[in-house]
Amino acid sequence: MTEQTRTAEADVDIAPGASAGHDATPKHPKAFYTAEATATGDGRNGRVATSDGLLDLDLVIPNPITKPKKTNPEQLFASGFAACYNSAFQGAAKLMKVRLAESTVTARVGIGPVALNRFGLGVRLHVTATGIDQETAERVAERAEQMCPYSNATRGNIPVEIQVTAK
Repeated sequence: MTEQTRTAEADVDIAPGASAGHDATPKHPKAFYTAEATATGDGRNGRVATSDGLLDLDLVIPNPITKPKKTNPEQLFASGFAACYNSAFQGAAKLMKVRLAESTVTARVGIGPVALNRFGLGVRLHVTATGIDQETAERVAERAEQMCPYSNATRGNIPVEIQVTAK
């Protein structure tokens, strides 16, 4: 791949309309960061690696009976969603001038059949917010849900349940 091709591919369009209602944002914004990963091998029993070499993992089909020694796409999706939503939760708290001591987000991603030969995902996020009351934590969670790129990507596509616990 030439450097010119690599640069062109880095300019990924973000969904048109994603910025609707936000006058300060261009109508068709470009990504400020683009991750690139390539999967090889036999699909879910293969390997995935990022172009920068920071991630290089063997993959295995998830099996609820055995404890595999390799990861799977659902674990990677859960990890990304948890990290992204936690960042959005903390960012929302700052924007709302809420003094949040700490937050943690656990993501559970399930996979299963939705029709003959079609599979789908479902997500449950559990947010624990320390140092604020339940009502405030729920308001911050609502704002974070609007800010989080994973939430924006999944909204209307897969079920996402958000549970909030304040401590």
